[in-house]
Amino acid sequence: MKFDRPLYVSAATTWLPATVETPDDAVRAGRLAPEDVAATGYRRLPVSRAEAPPEMAVRAARRALELAGDDPRDVGLLVHAWTYHQGHDFWSPAHYIAHGAGALDALPVGVQQMCNGGACALELAAARLQADPATGAALVTTADRFCEPGFDRWRGDYGLWYGDGATAAVLRTAAPGRDPGQALELLSLVTAAAPAMETMHRGRDAFSPAPREHSRVVDIRRTKKAFLEDNGKEHFAKIVQQRVPSVIRAALYDAGVSPDDPALRGVLLPRLGHAALSAAYTPAVALVTSAPARDVGHDTGHLGAGDVLANLALLAGPGRWRLSPGETAVVLSAGAGFTWSCAVVRRPVGGPANGTPAQGGAPAQGSAPAQGSANSDSSDRKEGA
Repeated sequence: MKFDRPLYVSAATTWLPATVETPDDAVRAGRLAPEDVAATGYRRLPVSRAEAPPEMAVRAARRALELAGDDPRDVGLLVHAWTYHQGHDFWSPAHYIAHGAGALDALPVGVQQMCNGGACALELAAARLQADPATGAALVTTADRFCEPGFDRWRGDYGLWYGDGATAAVLRTAAPGRDPGQALELLSLVTAAAPAMETMHRGRDAFSPAPREHSRVVDIRRTKKAFLEDNGKEHFAKIVQQRVPSVIRAALYDAGVSPDDPALRGVLLPRLGHAALSAAYTPAVALVTSAPARDVGHDTGHLGAGDVLANLALLAGPGRWRLSPGETAVVLSAGAGFTWSCAVVRRPVGGPANGTPAQGGAPAQGSAPAQGSANSDSSDRKEGA
């Protein structure tokens, strides 16, 4: 999607619980075999002991609005995406988040597109702002908590570990407010799907009348095993090699950015673990551009629907991934179904390259976790600003 009006991510943030679990912890507890550790490349996972996903999303939303300098009452649209249980069975988490963030005049919308949900929510918000600039600000949030008794973050999937947390981004058509240096211009956003791949997460199971009737714990390995037995690994790899280069090429084209542009700093990959990225996604990126493919999920694991906004937060905030003025980056997202999205962003010329972050800014990934740091809640740590 090419935008007729300029769009800005005026702030993006990631809220992570302070508690972490490491692969060594999981090995000692008998939840992982030692040989499983190297395949993912993850160093730790954030784990929420008490806070539900919508509660974490409210924290992220408030933080993003603060960084953007926006009054919550100026938010005309709130889009929330998630992957797993949000704490209640028959309920709208998007309305709760709008209420908790003070966006009482916003239209709350929920998006359930599995792990590509954050990108889908961003695309929905962008389309609304293009069609109706009077919307004001759009607030996009994600949140997931992959906890027992229904989910095993370490053993529920193959080569993929799941971290808890929330993300938020403020999207506007107007020029950024409080800190123009932290804004990113959203140049394009393209999505492609392969609906025939939905069987990877359904397997051969019959439709059930209630959640978790097939197994007490969500068993992604069971459905993936059935899919691989029926289709083989090569089938999925072939689809990825077709769809991923296609969305990257289309997004770069719509953005007016050459794949060989020296200002293209890199392609931030979904946080799917080293083995999956190396086997499927890094080679697909290399078919389009020589810009480096970046695996940035070592300290979070897979954040469900939140990978794409968390990666935008790294590009927007202080730290090693921050874009300098004039630099561009590609952010790739993927989700079961299957769906892939690709966003191209640029730091507007005129903002500081690596100056001090906006007041209340937090350490980016790669620095020590900020537990109880200034302007943060004592129970959280933040990735990006």
